[in-house]
Amino acid sequence: MKENLQIAVVGATGVVGREVLAALYARDVPMEQVRAFGSERSKGLEVEYGEDTLEVELATPDAFKGVHLVLLATPAEASRTLAPAAQAAGAWVVDASPAFRSDGNVPLVLPGFNTEALGPGFTFKGRVVCLPGIVTSTTVHLVEPLRRAFGVVRAQVTALMGASSAGVRGISELEKQTADLLSGREPEPQAFPHRVGFNLVPQVGGFMVNSPWTEEEGGWTLEAARLFAALGEVPVLAGTAVQVPTFHGHGLTVNVQLKKPGPVEQVRAALKTSPSLKVLDAPGERIYPMPMLVMADPAIHVGRVRAFPQAPEWVTLFASVDNAGRAAAQLVEAGLKLTERPS
Repeated sequence: MKENLQIAVVGATGVVGREVLAALYARDVPMEQVRAFGSERSKGLEVEYGEDTLEVELATPDAFKGVHLVLLATPAEASRTLAPAAQAAGAWVVDASPAFRSDGNVPLVLPGFNTEALGPGFTFKGRVVCLPGIVTSTTVHLVEPLRRAFGVVRAQVTALMGASSAGVRGISELEKQTADLLSGREPEPQAFPHRVGFNLVPQVGGFMVNSPWTEEEGGWTLEAARLFAALGEVPVLAGTAVQVPTFHGHGLTVNVQLKKPGPVEQVRAALKTSPSLKVLDAPGERIYPMPMLVMADPAIHVGRVRAFPQAPEWVTLFASVDNAGRAAAQLVEAGLKLTERPS
């Protein structure tokens, strides 16, 4: 890492932002090279950086003078304002929100999949890159080793998404709803369309205009298509997002249609070739992925690998991912890679 590199973490008091700070600290980035930014509501608060703390500064379009790298763990509306401002100030910008994922002028990058797109050998307009959503990135990492080994036609996903997908507000609401329900009170939903406590809600985020698909679900298809397009083979990714009453971590059931049948042993062997995956697949011993096992683990856990004798081209698996930790790790990895490019 370059000496005297100045890094701004925007959204530092949020679920992902705090994980970004932890990831930078784990990479031994000195505290004096890191600045924490947030909204008016967060200004002046202190956030942990190892055993020390950083004071949160107000994120404004004029705040990035002298900053080399801006990591945006912010809502899309904030990213749309702050990313261009940081770019104009000469910083490299990595955005984790959906703000630019459909913009063909902004590279969509997934570390560990197309990391080379961040390197000096690739040219692109501007100084902003964006990351896919965590369900997309998890599924792409699951599909890619199978695509290389067997070819893939499509992947159908049911994503069981914890309350942290809605940030601190989502976690707080689930906490309150759980307490209310245990006390015999029916809570009013605020962060979610319906009560999530002791319930499942088959809607994450808003619905697309004139469409039965939510923006979360539609994003998977678009983002996967953009990522795979460079390989000349575009498996279709689609499915259903379900809000579940867990605080952290996502669980994904993924049905994959292969171009040629893959015996379970070969599928499992292919999954083990990916450095992003950890195979936990001994169901007879009650060993399989669960959100409680994946917290603070950068790997995606995958198991319950099954095939259908009547349809041997289909395989089913289950995966768990630490959604906030994984998103933060990808932000930091992409950002530090960008700083290796010529200024």
